[in-house]
Amino acid sequence: MIKYALVCEHEHEFEGWFGSSADYDDQHGRGLMQCPVCGSGSVRKQIMAPAVAGTKDRSGPPAQAMREMAMQAAAEMRKTVEENFDYVGDAFAKEARAIHEGKSETRGIYGEATGAEVKALVEDGVPVAALPPKPKAKGELN
Repeated sequence: MIKYALVCEHEHEFEGWFGSSADYDDQHGRGLMQCPVCGSGSVRKQIMAPAVAGTKDRSGPPAQAMREMAMQAAAEMRKTVEENFDYVGDAFAKEARAIHEGKSETRGIYGEATGAEVKALVEDGVPVAALPPKPKAKGELN
């Protein structure tokens, strides 16, 4: 696994994990990356210092265990949202705006929105966040 510091055209910083640098290149080339804050598809790598192995004692869980813990936390967050929030499908942007403007009942919702819809919501001050993707079944992993 390789971790890249990424940034969108609006300078929102985030990180992405990839199986290899070729995986990053492939996903970037096919336009599959989006900013989790605004939904922009214009994403690039930031300059990073390489992680160099040294002789210091690095007590703590190995990288694979840390990755698994992060994936588990993301899966639990998604499960909590799915169990406790209202699914509104592709009406997410419209309903989020209506809640923000007081035209609809205040409640937690989730659903789908295009990058442009997310960008417009963020620009208008509507609080939104990307939901972690559904974990893949073991047979779907590469």
